[in-house]
Amino acid sequence: MERIAALPPVARLEMVSCTDQGRIREHNEDAIACDPMSGIAVLADGMGGYAAGEVASGVAAAQICADLARLKGEYPRISAMDLSHAMSEAIRRANSQIYRSAKQDARYTGMGTTLVVAAFTGNVVVLGHAGDSRAYLLRQKRLSQITKDHSLLQEQIDMGLVRAGDPSGKAVKNLVTRALGVDLALEPEITMHPVLPGDQILLCSDGLSDMLSDSTMQTILNDYDGAAEAAARRLVQEANLAGGRDNISVIMVQVNHHSHE
Repeated sequence: MERIAALPPVARLEMVSCTDQGRIREHNEDAIACDPMSGIAVLADGMGGYAAGEVASGVAAAQICADLARLKGEYPRISAMDLSHAMSEAIRRANSQIYRSAKQDARYTGMGTTLVVAAFTGNVVVLGHAGDSRAYLLRQKRLSQITKDHSLLQEQIDMGLVRAGDPSGKAVKNLVTRALGVDLALEPEITMHPVLPGDQILLCSDGLSDMLSDSTMQTILNDYDGAAEAAARRLVQEANLAGGRDNISVIMVQVNHHSHE
């Protein structure tokens, strides 16, 4: 008798997103793209003068989301390893496009964008990131950061020169060591994490994480358990109340019970 391997469980996902200019900036240079059916979420935080940051983040979010959604459409049961390779390629493609645009048009000189991408397959989330846009996991009411900032501050913390939370780190806080559009040899960081029913993945720009502590974010998410849209709006609202010094963007992904499709 032929044995049939059990199909991997497929997570059912709900996604909500919210982006806000904040209270200081004249433009919103963040960009978000979500495709819940394909299980893809992308958040990018642009930089560069004369609204060039909006161009970089917009290209990154739209192109990477489209590339990965197309792939998931063709291969709905893609393995996490194959998806991680495809994500790395998609990020590199977007990187070279932004880099070339910046070289060809003087208005876009120096533009770039940080990035965090989440792509789900089976019961795994593949994360890709560059810079200080972050991914967090809320599991059983505990919030933990699951990406590590590519920033000068994080490097100094790693070397023991600055303690996490030390005010002397403020000077280098926003200097990122990796971003799209800056170097053709960009190495995105790709990681894989198992997801469980009830998990929430939070993607955010530093406009949120600079304004609110992890414990404040955890409290808000738990207060709005099961109401992701209200939670996302509240996170943005609290970041504005805390000063809103940057654009604020949030994507929340709720992992519901698994089904065998």
